[in-house]
Amino acid sequence: VDSVFKEIASAAASGAETNIPGFGKFKVKATPAREGRNPATGGTIKIAASKKLAFAPAKAVKDALNG
Repeated sequence: VDSVFKEIASAAASGAETNIPGFGKFKVKATPAREGRNPATGGTIKIAASKKLAFAPAKAVKDALNG
């Protein structure tokens, strides 16, 4: 399991997509910069652009979850 996680992390760091047949896909998505609110003060803040790791389950996994 650890080696699979390391491989996914390594691929994500290089921007590549990782596909595990019958399970799903891990891919990097870019999130643009945006404005947000500081809940303590109510003032606006800038939230920097970032990259996130997204998971899309395979059809077999979706079907198993939804019966």
